[in-house]
Amino acid sequence: MSIGLLVAILAVIALIGGAWWFVHLNVRGRPAPLKLQVGDALPAFGAETESGGSVNSSDLRGQPAVILFVRGSWCPFCNRQVADLTSHYKEITDRGARLIFVTPKPLDTTRRVAEMFDVKFEFWLDPDLAIARQLDLVHSAGVPGKHQETFGHDTVWPTALVCDAEGIIRYASQSKRIMDRPDPRTLLDCLSELG
Repeated sequence: MSIGLLVAILAVIALIGGAWWFVHLNVRGRPAPLKLQVGDALPAFGAETESGGSVNSSDLRGQPAVILFVRGSWCPFCNRQVADLTSHYKEITDRGARLIFVTPKPLDTTRRVAEMFDVKFEFWLDPDLAIARQLDLVHSAGVPGKHQETFGHDTVWPTALVCDAEGIIRYASQSKRIMDRPDPRTLLDCLSELG
């Protein structure tokens, strides 16, 4: 076997190994921001509801909550995450938890997404990214070019939280790359551990 062929074979093996590692082993999210650490209380923040009212994170006390910060309906990875959770929605609510998506997208788009999946998710709106800034979740220049005219330049880093009935964060994960999302079973397992 020639050295050139051996080098080519080793390069292919390294490429396949690197791709496998990237997809299978390197899926853990980046550490959650300091303001969203496991064991800490969920910070107080206010948002808009779909109907235009106001809601506050302190309103969540009394029952567990799964809170997902998503980029918007223009993001195919966020849409997939919402779709994935539709098949687990009943399991989440059967555990007494609320499922809340916090999103900067406009109100009419939010309603369309909820209707498209025919599930009663709660959507909290953060149109000016005030919550994202407060919690250090802003992804600067994260909106792709073709969507910037409608959605602006900045968006939110996808982040998942599970809080207990006292408002204590029991699970926190921020996507390492925009395509990463926690498996819904991970969120359900965390809810099950809450009892």
